[in-house]
Amino acid sequence: MTRDVLTILNRPSRDAAAHLPGAPAWHFADPQSAQVSALDLGATRGDGIFETISVGDGFPQALEHHLRRFVKSAAALELPEPDLDAWRAAILATIAELDPVAESFVKTVLTRGIEGDGRPTGWAYGAVSGDFTEQRTRGIRVVMLDRGYRRDVEQSSPWLLAGAKTLSYAINRAAVREAVRRGADDVIFVSSDGVVLEGPTSTVVFRRGDTLLSPGTGLGILDGTTQANVFRYAQSLGLETAFELATPQTLLAADAVWLVSSVRLAAPVRELDGQKLAIDAVLTAGMNEYLRALRD
Repeated sequence: MTRDVLTILNRPSRDAAAHLPGAPAWHFADPQSAQVSALDLGATRGDGIFETISVGDGFPQALEHHLRRFVKSAAALELPEPDLDAWRAAILATIAELDPVAESFVKTVLTRGIEGDGRPTGWAYGAVSGDFTEQRTRGIRVVMLDRGYRRDVEQSSPWLLAGAKTLSYAINRAAVREAVRRGADDVIFVSSDGVVLEGPTSTVVFRRGDTLLSPGTGLGILDGTTQANVFRYAQSLGLETAFELATPQTLLAADAVWLVSSVRLAAPVRELDGQKLAIDAVLTAGMNEYLRALRD
């Protein structure tokens, strides 16, 4: 049974030299053995980027959107531009090597490499997804936490890398641990000036009547790949979609709220800051069926 696969890229960027001149563009490696140097800046400083791509029945979902975001994050960190042809081939090879299952994922990682070497490190790791049935059906409990900066941080302080998907996830993991201490499962970040942002690993989506809404970009948050596909699904049903600045009270007054992301997909929020919310079970089931069946 092949339940996880590691694919190492020889030359993650055309802007830097290959690690092994003349060798193939990528090769499989043992996921259980050491592959990255202890001096790699991804390990020592979290200096790198990543994407996590859902795979449904062997098909990557929103692959090109993920790759575009990968390039955007690299530019924000001034990393060598990813060679998308090489990355795409490595991702597809990783998927093909996995056992055929209904749901899996591939995580792509690009680091600055060893300090002073000038060659970035890159790999794709694929594995079978966990079981998220309970989160998708029963829903999740969420708390709202202050992220500690204003909604305009992306413009006022670009060096904080808001909106880039970096390896520096210590704060996001600490936020989830704080949620658990408060008896919840996940978090929605709010800016210091009171605007709803995103989850540590997800995008916020909410319904008001026949309209599906999300906070949108330009707030120092990620351009959500799963949110974009959820909007496409809603439009196929004849629902309106829009981006809107939201406050905590906006979410508490909504007809339904979700945290949507790759792998877990659409998880309805059943409790927000201790207040029970209604779950739109029919729309949630439709979202997840649509996301699992994507072939783009």
